[in-house]
Amino acid sequence: MRLTPTERDRLLLFGAAELARTRRARGLKLNVPEATALIADTVCEAARDGRRLAQAIEAARSVLGPDDVLPGVADVVTEVHVEAVFDDGSRLAVVTDPIGAAAGERDETAAPAPGAVLPGPADPEPAPAVVLTVRNTAEVPISVTSHFHFFEANPRLEFDRAAGYGMRLCVPAGSSVRFDPGGTSEVGLVPIGGDRIAIGFAGLVDGPLDAPGAKEEALRRAAACGYLGAEEQA
Repeated sequence: MRLTPTERDRLLLFGAAELARTRRARGLKLNVPEATALIADTVCEAARDGRRLAQAIEAARSVLGPDDVLPGVADVVTEVHVEAVFDDGSRLAVVTDPIGAAAGERDETAAPAPGAVLPGPADPEPAPAVVLTVRNTAEVPISVTSHFHFFEANPRLEFDRAAGYGMRLCVPAGSSVRFDPGGTSEVGLVPIGGDRIAIGFAGLVDGPLDAPGAKEEALRRAAACGYLGAEEQA
């Protein structure tokens, strides 16, 4: 039996979650790896059952309570990230405050537990640099994640491709925007930061975004591959 690395990781996660379930059934309180595995596996199984992203996150948030884990675990496991396969594709689920209602019951004046994660001040949300109208011409939902190069998003999304070049969605990291079949919606975009190098995605750039002629060549490739919204600009 040959498995891909992703399939092996999924089986490893499931095995760890099953161990956590068995130990919890014996009345044992879970440690950090056990609690994390059980929460992440709950998301993956909810996705496999056909639930939406928000429903899977809520299911994971209710699987454990403060009484199910060892002291200090709820202060360490403050967020769980897991990529799961939903009906509309793979999506990153971010489960915040996953140990039930622990946060509302903590004594905020008490000293932090050993190993606790202390959050810093939140960064202000950036204002969109551009707002585009996007129409999904496909017969299935299409989701685009926060840091995907929006110019290279699904070819069945119709929008001004030139305006989306070098941009990403103006949403929190790890989240996504869903476009329903036949629906039209407006999205805000901000410039991709860092070194501004786009590698992979749909392969329309595969290099520095701001290199001379890179945008024109990307538009030409997009038009040749049938990406809606790129024909006139190319």
